[in-house]
Amino acid sequence: MPAALFVSDLHLCPTRPAIVRLFLDFLADQAMTADALYILGDMFDYWAGDDELADPDDPFAASIAGALKALGDRGTRLFFITGNRDFLAGDGFARATGMTPLEEPHLATIAGVPTLLLHGDTLCSDDTAYQEFRREVRRPAWREAFLARPLPERRAQIAALRARSEQAKLGKSAAIMDVNAGAVAELLRAYGYPRLIHGHTHRPGYHEHLVDTHLCQRWVLGDWYEKGSYLACDERGCATLPLLSTKL
Repeated sequence: MPAALFVSDLHLCPTRPAIVRLFLDFLADQAMTADALYILGDMFDYWAGDDELADPDDPFAASIAGALKALGDRGTRLFFITGNRDFLAGDGFARATGMTPLEEPHLATIAGVPTLLLHGDTLCSDDTAYQEFRREVRRPAWREAFLARPLPERRAQIAALRARSEQAKLGKSAAIMDVNAGAVAELLRAYGYPRLIHGHTHRPGYHEHLVDTHLCQRWVLGDWYEKGSYLACDERGCATLPLLSTKL
C-alpha cells in the first residue's frame, strides 16, 4: 500500500467532464488503497468562496466534495494546500470534503522521509508582478471584502482576473514562470534539506539540488489538462504514475 499519493493542478470544472470523470475514478481506485492523499493546490479551476458548495443552480462543487468525503470515510487520510486558483477555500470547504488544510510550506514525514509540501507558486520569485498580486489577494482585508460580495459578482471578477492573467503570460518568458533555483535552495536550507514536492508550474519531473553538500530531491507534480498523473511515495521512494489518457 503506498504511504501517500500527491496530485495538484487538476483545475476541475464542469466544462471538462472527461477530466472530472478521471479524477472521480482515481478517488475510487488508486486513492482508495492509499494511506493518505495530498492535494497540493488548484484542485478547482477557480473557487469563489465556500458558498460554492450551497449553490442550488450548480451542484458541481458539492458533488466533488461528496466524493472526497466518501473516500475519507473509507479510511484514506485527506490533506490539502490551497493554490493560486482555490486559495479562498476555507473552513466550509474543509468540513464538506473531510480534508485537513495545511499551511504552506508544510513539513511532513512520508514513509520515514522528511518531505516539504507546497503549491509552488511562491518559488516562482522571478515573476515579480505575480508575487505582488499574490501578496495583495492573500491579505485578510482583501479576502474579507471580496467574500462579502454576491457569488455571481465574485465569479465574474475571477473570470476577468483570469483573462488578464492569461494575457499577461503572453509577455513573460518561460524561465520567469518557472521556479527560481535560489528560492528552492533557500527553502530547502531553511527546513533542513528535506525532499520537496510541489506543483503549479505544470512542468512535471524529478530534479536534484545540491545545497550546502546535501543532495535534495524535488518532485514536480503534473497538471491534469491533457492527462492525469499522480506521485506515489512509500518506503522504497517516489514514482510518478500516469492515469489513463482522456480526450478532452
